[in-house]
Amino acid sequence: MRVAVLGFVVLAVLVIAIAGACFQRAPVYAQPPANPRAERFPPSEQLIAVAVDAAEGRQHVVLVDPKSRVMSVYHVDATTGAITLKSVRNVHWDLLMEEFNGGHPSPREIRSLLEQR
Repeated sequence: MRVAVLGFVVLAVLVIAIAGACFQRAPVYAQPPANPRAERFPPSEQLIAVAVDAAEGRQHVVLVDPKSRVMSVYHVDATTGAITLKSVRNVHWDLLMEEFNGGHPSPREIRSLLEQR
């Protein structure tokens, strides 16, 4: 009986060791920022850029300035490289809205339900 238990424990350890070796991931190291000046500015003052592939060989690029709360949208044509400004918006007042195009229950309805407790 002891031999069977010992054999099972050894087998389990070997299976775990082999599984660990097979699924071991390579270490990941952080890279220095591409722009050395970026380290001097706190994140709240940096522009945020998001690029999304769009139809017809275009790309949408959204720039957000967190300090001034302004966003702009550009279309980039992949074939010609032309960049077209599509819109600019100050989102300060947008962010102060409690609800817009929302479904039910609305934030106001949820708040009133919670306040009744």
